[in-house]
Amino acid sequence: MLRRCLRPRRLFYLHYSRRFYSSSSKPVESPDNLKIRHPEPSQSPLPQNFQTHLSTVPSRTVPLSRNSVLTLSATLLSAIVASVAVLSVNKGNEASDGNNPSTRRSPLHESVHGTIQKTNDSFRRIVHQAKQTSVAASVLWQSLRSVMTSANHEVRVGFELRVVSLLADIAAANASRRAAIVSANGGAVVDWLLETVAVGKADVSGTQAEAARVLAYLIADPGVRRDVLGRPGAVSYLLRAFVWEQHSGPSSFDISDSLKGRSMLVAAIMDIVTSNCNSVEKQSFKPWLPGNAEMRDIAAAVQVIEEGDMHLDEGEGDHDGGGRGMKGIGIKILEGTTALGLARTTEHMTLDNSNDIPSALERDAPNTLELLNKRDSAVEQANLSAAVVPGLWDDLHTQHVAVPFAAWALANWAMASETNRSHIEELDRDGEAVMSALLAPERSVKWHGSLVARLLLEDHNLPLNGSVSDWASSLLSTASHASKNEDISLSQMALSAFIVAVERSQEARRTVIEKGLELMRVTAKRTAKHQQVQEALAKSLELLSTKDSHLSIEESQKWSGILLSWVFGKSSSNGIRSSAIRILSCILEDHGPSSVPISQGWLALLLNDTLASCKASSVKEGTDKVKTPIDQSNILLAGQTANQLAVAVVNLAGNQLTGSVDTFPLADLLSLEPFAGPFKNLKKDNPPKFVVADSALATLKGIKALAEICAEDSLLPDKITDLGVLCLLRRYLLRDDYEKLSAIEAYAASRAPEAQERVSSNYSESSPSNTNNPSSVRVPPTARIRRHAARLLTILSLLPKVQKVIAADETWCKWLEDCADGKISSINDLKIRSYARAILLNVFCNQQIGIDSVNSGPENGSRDGTSNCPSYNDMIFLINPELPHWKCPGKDRYSLQQDKSILNKVDSTNSDSTGVTQVSGVADSSDSSNVSNNYSDSEIPQMDIVFVHGLRGGPYKTWRISEDKYSTKSGLVEKIDEEAGKHGTFWPAEWLSADFPKARMFSLKYKTNLTQWSGASLPLQEVSSMLLKKLIAAGIGTRPVVFVTHSLGGLVVKQMLYKAKTENMDNLVNNTVGVMFYSCPHFGSKLADMPWRIGLVLRPAPTIGELRSGSPRLVQLNDFLRRLHKKQMLQVLSFSETKVTPIVEGYGGWAFRMEIVPIESAYPGFGELVVLEATDHINSCKPLSRSDPSYTEALEFLRKLEAQYT
Repeated sequence: MLRRCLRPRRLFYLHYSRRFYSSSSKPVESPDNLKIRHPEPSQSPLPQNFQTHLSTVPSRTVPLSRNSVLTLSATLLSAIVASVAVLSVNKGNEASDGNNPSTRRSPLHESVHGTIQKTNDSFRRIVHQAKQTSVAASVLWQSLRSVMTSANHEVRVGFELRVVSLLADIAAANASRRAAIVSANGGAVVDWLLETVAVGKADVSGTQAEAARVLAYLIADPGVRRDVLGRPGAVSYLLRAFVWEQHSGPSSFDISDSLKGRSMLVAAIMDIVTSNCNSVEKQSFKPWLPGNAEMRDIAAAVQVIEEGDMHLDEGEGDHDGGGRGMKGIGIKILEGTTALGLARTTEHMTLDNSNDIPSALERDAPNTLELLNKRDSAVEQANLSAAVVPGLWDDLHTQHVAVPFAAWALANWAMASETNRSHIEELDRDGEAVMSALLAPERSVKWHGSLVARLLLEDHNLPLNGSVSDWASSLLSTASHASKNEDISLSQMALSAFIVAVERSQEARRTVIEKGLELMRVTAKRTAKHQQVQEALAKSLELLSTKDSHLSIEESQKWSGILLSWVFGKSSSNGIRSSAIRILSCILEDHGPSSVPISQGWLALLLNDTLASCKASSVKEGTDKVKTPIDQSNILLAGQTANQLAVAVVNLAGNQLTGSVDTFPLADLLSLEPFAGPFKNLKKDNPPKFVVADSALATLKGIKALAEICAEDSLLPDKITDLGVLCLLRRYLLRDDYEKLSAIEAYAASRAPEAQERVSSNYSESSPSNTNNPSSVRVPPTARIRRHAARLLTILSLLPKVQKVIAADETWCKWLEDCADGKISSINDLKIRSYARAILLNVFCNQQIGIDSVNSGPENGSRDGTSNCPSYNDMIFLINPELPHWKCPGKDRYSLQQDKSILNKVDSTNSDSTGVTQVSGVADSSDSSNVSNNYSDSEIPQMDIVFVHGLRGGPYKTWRISEDKYSTKSGLVEKIDEEAGKHGTFWPAEWLSADFPKARMFSLKYKTNLTQWSGASLPLQEVSSMLLKKLIAAGIGTRPVVFVTHSLGGLVVKQMLYKAKTENMDNLVNNTVGVMFYSCPHFGSKLADMPWRIGLVLRPAPTIGELRSGSPRLVQLNDFLRRLHKKQMLQVLSFSETKVTPIVEGYGGWAFRMEIVPIESAYPGFGELVVLEATDHINSCKPLSRSDPSYTEALEFLRKLEAQYT
């Protein structure tokens, strides 16, 4: 007879030792309705779900009637019969009957046996159909409810075991049956299973084991996993199950059978915990928990992470399995899958990969489910509980399942919704849970802790935790230790959270800069082959350098080697390279002259990389008879310059070497090529004396070589831009680092005699060295460095990405504008000013920023016939770039009054006080007013004037104002036009711009040499073709054009017009209205005849060969120009020299002189001719004053053309 009273049973509950704070003033309640209570002894151990469904259960014990006992017994018997019918296969009797056909039975026996057999078959089909249609779970649930409402404890325990065993077998069948169990009664079955595994009673351990087995199948199935783990309290129940086993000792139940279910559940849990710990991308982490988690569940996970335990009301104490704090490792091999579990200790362990459990299958098909589903026959399915291999995770202590699972749950909740993250932040406001996860020895806990920290920090709606700086330190330490163990995925995840911490917290940045830079540096060196880690470190360092904090000069020097390796590394991604460039740029800005070794090393590496690209491309493209000598000459010069730069870097750095090489901050930089060799040969104890001028000269040569190479190779500008050359150019243009270093050097030299005098007084002698004399300190060539930097920037400004960078830099644009306008007192170089204006025009016109330029009139449309945006290369110089018609598009225009004042200033400043152009009939006093009036009538330039220099000339020096019309200072033929004229003068800008204001004026540059001893140069046709492309790109030829040429420049222009005609570039040919020739050798030159005859000695350049007298090519070009003149398409004005020109000077005043272009060659046979009296070849284009015929005739010619064509 059943007992009349149900045995009371206590439920487990959570005891929280810490307070959880919410946004309100009241503390948040702890789990289990957030209050800590000792439950009253209940009449029934029913779970909460049962109490909900069975609201009619009396609150006190009542005796059972006889009918109730019979009903209960019948129900129990029916359930047992049903389970037996489902799980057993009755084949014995059938086999015996079939094998013994001679056995005779009575008709009654046969009838009864047939009836029983039919009943059995019918019952079996009904149960099978019920199982297939998900009715079985509901039937079992109804039977279980009936029993639980009226049976005593012993009956309930036995019945629970039977039911849960049947559920385990159903769950093992297939996915549809597992889905049926989960959906049965709205999830009530799953709730009962979860509560069952969390019950802390030894006498129900068998039921717990079977319930764990059911949950193992359900959790291992991706199809129902979310529904199971998403049940309210699911995580709390599972955590309680793991922690209860830690506190309970061995039970009387068969422990081996109990461990089977536990092992399966732990394997399923740990499989999902560790399945996503190999990717840093959030997209690969699929949250399995709901976005509306209960506070008590989150609180339970937080407590487990912090304390590694849950405080329960009973069952505490040690057991034979070993207590906390013991180190142990368990390894079990299950059908080829190795599971490794590391025991938790009270102290932090150095090993990071404790829970490194490899998974053979992908996340959506865990290995646990695949293993449990390996059944080949119905017999194996019937004996599934015995087929589970025990031992998996048996050696893993329970808290080492609870803590990883709690960390996984916390990461899932944080990923699921903003509401969950808000709850996590409220419950862990002090950040201890996240900190505990980061400091945990288990790998998965560190990984999920890093993810939680990253998600909380990325949510800007949450307040910033006060422990972020501690998080940052722990994350960096985790990344470093993981990289040491080659655990790259963990290192990536930790660094991804570290980046967000550094980005959001100023305190974190300060802490890392004070204590973490060395650890970052070690990690960077250790993970040089892992691009993802390097990219995260580069991003982190960029945040540390570009925010409110900055690297010290010592740290900058220590990082310089790594940063430059990131810039020039072949495996560096664009992200790594861009971050390294920004960091280096900040270093140069922060430390100025002290960072010169870094900037100079950067330039040396840039030049070496460019040389390597040039050599590779030259081999790949083959040989070009025309360009190969130029390229080879540039490469040879650049190689020599690169070696000089490397030595200069080592010498400059060697002066800072005071101690051991190992502790030298620049040791990593000098270990790179090409510095390693010179640094090895450096005398560490006695380094060479540091000279700023020598270092600056090496930098000058490096920039010049880089510009020469980029001017010849169209692919290199894009490459060097990606390598950060813009940062170097910005520094060279806007700052005067070498001048400051020179000042420091001069100050040190001035102090040296005093020190020597004090020393010599001790030895009774005084011998100050001349090297310490401040007057002996050489001035570095800063202006030339700036000029070649501006030239290189002009070449690069044609690239769209460079245009974007410059347009976005207001400081740089302001400097360029002031430089072009002549407002920077220290910059008087006309080339630099022209480069500055060309850069601005290239940038803002192509950026299409509100273009309202006066460079083109509405009647002309575009300036080059194809585009509204001209492209100014380094070979085209803009004369008087401060004038209004060079106004930068996209910028605010000057007012008209300001434009007039500029023109007046140019006229009043540059005009001669006594020079009056009486020949033209216009006095200087009226020129200024005429300029203003004319400009007020129309701001649009009506004509383009292009100046083209000759042999060994230049865009500015050829057009100087002369001091002496019939002598030169140079005694060498290679410097024939180098010293002539007044230095710093330029008559087109000083005179012509004021006398003829309605014109834009350009000056071209191209490389020419008299002999090959001075370097390689292009033949006439190649030079002309190259200049023609530059002119068309600059928009020259869309309005009337006048060419003003000297010597060889006239032949270059004739060749350009000839090529433009043959290639149908009609705009330039048709709009060329006039050409002025100053001493142009239309039919050859005697200077070309002499070196050609003794070519083995002088090695004449290719261009010289084309200037020989009677050259067919010259005759052809002259005939072409004659036809244009005859058609009245252009006018011609020629100037002829009358004096011999000194070529070579010897001792005692002896000089070899020659008439370079005689009058018969200077006059083409058509047009006007002006014979310049007492003028040699070099000075024919250099007027003495405004009244000089070489100027007045030219001005009159231009005014005639203006009246005729505009």
